[in-house]
Amino acid sequence: MRFQVKLSLLGAILLIPIEGILISAAGQATASSLDRDRGRVMLSVIKGDLKKNYYDPNFHGIDIEARFKEADEKVKQAASLGQILGIIAQALMDLNDSHTYFLPPDRPYTTDYGWQMQMIGEKCYVVAVKPGSDPEAKGLKEGDEIHSIDGLGATRENLWKIQYLYNALRPKPGMRLVVIKPTGQEQQLDAMAKITPGKRVMDLTGGDIDDLIRKEENENRLHRHRYIEMGPDLFIWKMPSFDLEDSKVDDMTSKFKKCKALILDVRGNGGGYESTLLRLVSNLFDRDIKVGELKRRKETKPIEAKTRGASAFVGNLIVLIDSQSGSAAELMARIVQLEKRGIVIGDRSAGAVMRSKAYRHELGVDTVVPYGVSITDADIIMSDDNSLERVGVVPDEIRLATAADMVAKRDSVLSYAALLAGVTLTAEKAGTLFPVEWRK
Repeated sequence: MRFQVKLSLLGAILLIPIEGILISAAGQATASSLDRDRGRVMLSVIKGDLKKNYYDPNFHGIDIEARFKEADEKVKQAASLGQILGIIAQALMDLNDSHTYFLPPDRPYTTDYGWQMQMIGEKCYVVAVKPGSDPEAKGLKEGDEIHSIDGLGATRENLWKIQYLYNALRPKPGMRLVVIKPTGQEQQLDAMAKITPGKRVMDLTGGDIDDLIRKEENENRLHRHRYIEMGPDLFIWKMPSFDLEDSKVDDMTSKFKKCKALILDVRGNGGGYESTLLRLVSNLFDRDIKVGELKRRKETKPIEAKTRGASAFVGNLIVLIDSQSGSAAELMARIVQLEKRGIVIGDRSAGAVMRSKAYRHELGVDTVVPYGVSITDADIIMSDDNSLERVGVVPDEIRLATAADMVAKRDSVLSYAALLAGVTLTAEKAGTLFPVEWRK
């Protein structure tokens, strides 16, 4: 099972390869009767998955039958393929559940927006711009505050919906941005995306297999675990996701076991596997830990991590989180706080902490259309009897990057954490340790 945050935290607006169902780049290809029929079938199957597997049999007071019947009527009248997918997605979004969402069909192209944004405190900033991209040429820079995207302001509450729309449902060839420069000057610009056509049908007996291997290698490179050893005093682990097997977690622990301090950097970490979380807890505590309880539809059961005893790390622990730290990353940070194991520093986390399961389906015979749905099967109640969903983790010390830090590519948060560990690390040097990397 996965504690995996919603799509918004998997990478912000950058080049996420969203692929899918016979839709134009703007998602506005005219819908045929076949498209509407397929949309209605998808809607019906997803409703069945939801009714059977959602952790709350009362669906937060929502009349699921009435809601999906209304959605079905809208699909019958939909004018475009993008509209059909949007209707299906909205039927699930009405639950306001971070881990329950529509997984739309693949598209035979990728959309590279060439920039990343993030909530820092209560403001949305550009945190990275891809070299050589159209946004860079238009003057978009790190440290610019996002005032609006196609006329819509970005907040902590709606940012994930914006990202879900642009990345998954209706990727666009560009967007109109209004930004506020660090000088206070307002600027409007049209940031165009790079659209890369792909193939609808792959020949796995020929050269296409090489392309798939290259893509997989590229993804592995972007999501690899990185670390820096600073002698016996400090080990810094940049953990992008909870995706390691037990043996890999143990191997990583062996690298810093004798260090005086560990900085576990889960900023931007959207979550991952329950097993990875439990194994990491086992390696960071010298006693058994009750993570919390899984509150499911028909049962509630404890989640516990058994310590690895003498093999566990006993040095000082500092955890870094931000607004994109979600799910398992949030659970990790909160466990450290509740058990008084270390200190948590950074920004308030995402508040997207549920356990979910993905259900995959296919439509068609000659032309197969894959799609799916992620459904929450349990809420996580922490040992203090509270849920982090829509609440998040408030750091012990709130430390936020400034616009000036972003412009200069300084990491003042990591620098401060190192200082707490007794190691001098300038913000300028810290900013070079784990640079933003882009898909090739």
